[in-house]
Amino acid sequence: MSEIIIPSNLLPSDGRFGCGPSKVRPAQLAAFATEGAELMGTSHRQAPVKHLVKRVQDGLMDLFHNPAGYEIVLGNGGSTAFWDVAAFSLADTKAQNLVHGEFGNKFASALSAPWLQKPTVLNGEPGSRLELQAESGVDIYAYPQNETSTGVVAPVTRIAGVDEGALFLTDATSAAGGIDFDPLETDVYYFAPQKNFASDGGLWFALMSPAAIERAERIAASNRYIPEFLSLKTAIDNSRLNQTLNTPAISTLFLLAEQIDWMNENGGLAWAHQRTKVASDLIYSWAEQNRFATPFVANPEHRSQVVATIDFDGIDAAEISKVLRANGVVDVEPYRKLGRNQLRVATFTATEAEDVAQLLKSIDYVIEHIG
Repeated sequence: MSEIIIPSNLLPSDGRFGCGPSKVRPAQLAAFATEGAELMGTSHRQAPVKHLVKRVQDGLMDLFHNPAGYEIVLGNGGSTAFWDVAAFSLADTKAQNLVHGEFGNKFASALSAPWLQKPTVLNGEPGSRLELQAESGVDIYAYPQNETSTGVVAPVTRIAGVDEGALFLTDATSAAGGIDFDPLETDVYYFAPQKNFASDGGLWFALMSPAAIERAERIAASNRYIPEFLSLKTAIDNSRLNQTLNTPAISTLFLLAEQIDWMNENGGLAWAHQRTKVASDLIYSWAEQNRFATPFVANPEHRSQVVATIDFDGIDAAEISKVLRANGVVDVEPYRKLGRNQLRVATFTATEAEDVAQLLKSIDYVIEHIG
């Protein structure tokens, strides 16, 4: 069916809707071609790159509402690396993990390290969400703010009744920069920058509370073996010098800095939140009115505003995706391990609502001509 030609007046101006690497704005790339290119091939321990790192750190603090005492820490590797960083450098004895998809489950696996007690895993069915529960002996409560694989969102909030000193860890990779939150409601808000921040991978970032920093320093001073690459204390020390342990990807940092500046100049996280909400609402409203489509996440309060997952009945979603890709609209396939007849559409902050509206017109056209 890929020979179907979608009329140009129905196509979005930018056809990138993937939930992995996201759309990068042309203005970011243009800036990189001039200013950013000058930094390539230079030392990350010299002033020009350190100034870039500080620009990112200061911009993120502004975007995240400048919580007193918190710090922006960064390190090499993406969110996958940070899961192991947390297991080595933040988890003391036992974790509780809220799981409602593939990435929450991977963090739970990392926190099953042999030097820790087996974590309590609250495992909801894909497309649904459970809630964290206060539990004696748990010192880490971990959950994804936005589960990229399923399109389920969770609130950033502490729960009552936990042990004194327990930390809350929020996996925010596909939510950070696109969903507003209260930073005081978590201790570690970590992410990689290739989603709402319209950058590349290769680095992780974490907004860390004083309590989380103290925990990392205490564990570092213990007799626990911690590989240097996975040492949060090492990352904290380097971040305070506006650098990373190993050479960072300068292009990642530059594109990220441009995106953060763009967000802050336009109204910050509240502005970004509104953009993603408007875009995702278009998709959910369309699905509820389309006889072939249904939002995968049944509870509207659990539906992500940055990753919309839509089930199809009576028509092959893979065929829709194939035709869209042939027409320059890419990466709307479902998460590969979910195995559902659905499309998954990112509505990250760089995505224009008008392009989402055009995407839906294109899908309608494909459905009409496949049938």
